[in-house]
Amino acid sequence: MDALRDAAGDEGGAGAAAGGAGNAAARDTGGAWDTGARDAARPGNAARAGDTAARDAARRRDAAVRAAVEQGLLDSEPLVCLLDTAGIRASAAALTGAFAAATAPGTPVLHAFAAKAAPLVPVLRLLADCGLGCEVASAGELALARAAGIPAERIVLDSPAKTTGELREALALGITVNADNHQELERLDALIAAAPTRSPIGVRVNPQTGAGAIDALSTATATSKFGIGLRDPGARERLVRACLDRPWITRLHAHSGSQGLPLPLIARGVRELHALAEEINAAAGCRQVDTLDIGGGLPVNFASDEETPTYAEYADALREAVPALFDGSYGLVTEFGRSLLAKHGTVLARVEYTKATGGRPIALTHAGVQVATRTVYAPAAWPLRILPYDAKGLPKTGPPVAQDVAGPACFAGDLLATARDLPELAPGDLIAVPDTGAYFFTAHYGYNSLPRPPVHGFTAGPPGPVRFTPVRPAQTTTEIVAEAGGALRDALL
Repeated sequence: MDALRDAAGDEGGAGAAAGGAGNAAARDTGGAWDTGARDAARPGNAARAGDTAARDAARRRDAAVRAAVEQGLLDSEPLVCLLDTAGIRASAAALTGAFAAATAPGTPVLHAFAAKAAPLVPVLRLLADCGLGCEVASAGELALARAAGIPAERIVLDSPAKTTGELREALALGITVNADNHQELERLDALIAAAPTRSPIGVRVNPQTGAGAIDALSTATATSKFGIGLRDPGARERLVRACLDRPWITRLHAHSGSQGLPLPLIARGVRELHALAEEINAAAGCRQVDTLDIGGGLPVNFASDEETPTYAEYADALREAVPALFDGSYGLVTEFGRSLLAKHGTVLARVEYTKATGGRPIALTHAGVQVATRTVYAPAAWPLRILPYDAKGLPKTGPPVAQDVAGPACFAGDLLATARDLPELAPGDLIAVPDTGAYFFTAHYGYNSLPRPPVHGFTAGPPGPVRFTPVRPAQTTTEIVAEAGGALRDALL
């Protein structure tokens, strides 16, 4: 816990610095963030602050789309992806601020961004500048976090299938490790005996509190693959004994899921985690467990620009369900991902052709399954908004026409929207797909060898013009061939 307390002190300084940097970014964007913060500070004005922030985000997006056309981002690439850096900073500040307001003074808190949500080194670096650490679930994500310059003590390794090599590397670096099961604990026994480590060690538990609206994202079900179930016969007693036999287990971790989970269900899982820690400590006769990793999972609103639920509402739900969580008895770790990035990403694609089949208009674009995989394969669970713009990047108006918005991949289901009421699209128009900053274009799907699109961060004025910064270059056909074994052409002859 001392390491986490030290990290929390660093985070406090970094968070304050990030706040200053964020306000500077807000001034660059016409005071958008700063205005929202002032409104939120006035009693009774939280809803108004949310409306203001949503309007400001929409204005920044409109400005970025227009600037992308004017500055030629779409001249050589028919598909580009945009990240609103002011919005990302604002979300990070909202998270750190909500927990700072809720916790007892001096409580160590580490907010570890879930790298899987946006595995881009500049994004991890930006969030680190905002005071956040990083949660990783593979050797690749760990490499990204280290490339972003995130210190080992601010990295958390979670995965249900860690190899011995991955564990050995994490322990050597001093990275926090959350073990998933009893067999992994036995593997850690051998590794720690061979080479003592400064890494904090935790155990992931499954509170088995039930599923949300999306089964695939519900990780606290009775049969979830994650963690050690607490309600299976004899499981709780075995886990308590395993912890008592290993004094180096000082943390517990739970994560109930993400999109589709209501706040009370998430809070119930945290309550179970806290109760287990109290039980272990009582049996140990000391504060063996000193830190609770409560995961992330705050749902995202994909229906409008409003950011809801808020981190403050999440903290309130935790306070109601687990009043002792914030009293300073335990250090806290969070692992938010989607809620920090989703609202701040936009896919921007050109309409290449339009036609009508069976009486329904179809707009063929360059944005499809490769950037919106979840929406294409599970449209009911992952609906996305489609925002139409004309060829100059100005919002397009006109009578609504039910039309399909299709992607470029060679299968019939590659659709971003079906029978969506929009002003009728024409070749050369643009579509913007907001709320895609997490798990969408950041995690490319290589169907049809479609290239990874370029990603640009942006800051939007007034007083200055929109400024774009490359985050990830477009993938070239040469790189696609190399990735597909081009250098080994004759290997199977």
